[in-house]
Amino acid sequence: MSLLPPAGRPGVRAVVAALAIGAVGLLAGCADTEPTAQTTGAGAASATTAPSAATGSSAPASPAPTPSASGTVAALPYAGTGPGDVQGPAKEAKSLVYVPEQLSGSMQVIDPATLSVIATYPVATSPEHVVPSHDLTTLWVNSDAGNTLTSIDPTTGKITGTKPVDDPYNLYFSPDGSSALVMAEARRRIDVRDPQSMKLIRSTTVPCVGLNHADFTADLKQMLVSCEFSGQLVALDANANAISSVIDLNAITTPGATSPAMAMSMGGPKSRLIKGASSMPQDVRLAPDGKSFLVADMLRNGVWIIDATTMKQTGFIETGLGAHAVYPSRDAKSLYVSNRDDASVTVLDAATLKPSAKWALPKGASPDMGGVTVDGSQLWLSGRYSSAVYVIDTKTGETIKTIPVKAGPHGLLVWPQPGRISLGHTGNMR
Repeated sequence: MSLLPPAGRPGVRAVVAALAIGAVGLLAGCADTEPTAQTTGAGAASATTAPSAATGSSAPASPAPTPSASGTVAALPYAGTGPGDVQGPAKEAKSLVYVPEQLSGSMQVIDPATLSVIATYPVATSPEHVVPSHDLTTLWVNSDAGNTLTSIDPTTGKITGTKPVDDPYNLYFSPDGSSALVMAEARRRIDVRDPQSMKLIRSTTVPCVGLNHADFTADLKQMLVSCEFSGQLVALDANANAISSVIDLNAITTPGATSPAMAMSMGGPKSRLIKGASSMPQDVRLAPDGKSFLVADMLRNGVWIIDATTMKQTGFIETGLGAHAVYPSRDAKSLYVSNRDDASVTVLDAATLKPSAKWALPKGASPDMGGVTVDGSQLWLSGRYSSAVYVIDTKTGETIKTIPVKAGPHGLLVWPQPGRISLGHTGNMR
């Protein structure tokens, strides 16, 4: 989510006006800065899940096999992303960490060998995430308020150019690599673009507010996206052609939640919750067994379990205040959940989806997005409100180093990472 006030982002005034009357329908009045070849609506009729008080995970049918990094069939989604399993063009990439700094309008590059900043580049306004391309040949800096994608050559770590793209808050790719899927948050759209030229092909409007993060099922046929300001999840086909269901998290009671009134009084992004919203879903990540999605929720202070077959909520896991991001370990036996308002990381056992450890970060830390190193020994996280990057030992949970950076570090990318393809975000690899 952007840290800019609503008036500071393109198209957001229109959204705020609609939200003032509690609108959750489609926002037809948002202006486009580029011609749209085709626009699709909600597609299939939306189906909202019924309220549930479940707290444990279900056991849906096993997912279909997916290709592994070696091209063989593997039953588990992260079979090709183990320690050292770097593939294709990623083998030629320099080992670097890229830090987009949303408030300062810059991107800094860190050498993981020396744990120090080695370069600073100005980029377009409000850089949010650094995303590896599907074919692993390019890294993209997403600047939503700057309406720009900035390209980086991963073999040099240097900027190579820019492309005008409307409101690129986050970036994903269709599993076959044919399309770039731009999360145009302020426009309430997924913009489908050519993955090389970034030319707009068509748009799919979503019936929710705060389009944010996503991930794909194990068979790579469906995707689940989060909408943080309306407390909803939306399921679509993997090419974002049509919506199949909408999950309303607001109707479900969970323990340890922060009240919407308290959250909105704190200011910042939480003040942009729409009327009636009591959930704030963030990062979406497929569990290592492929049976469920895990969705961090910054207002409910934990992680939702969503059945990847039925797209229904089946459980909830308390982790810590401001649960924000979810990352699988390199051996896929653990999941790391950053708790942004709790200065901590909760470790989940991938087999049971129960907390196995909780790591305390330095006082005042605000752990946000990041990634795991190639060998799995370190977890890197940006400190969103603390102008720092944290390097964490995944064996001990100790903070190895706090690296000062410019203001507003957000979607940090550790590169290279193991895997055959990138599905987007800060390294959703398969």
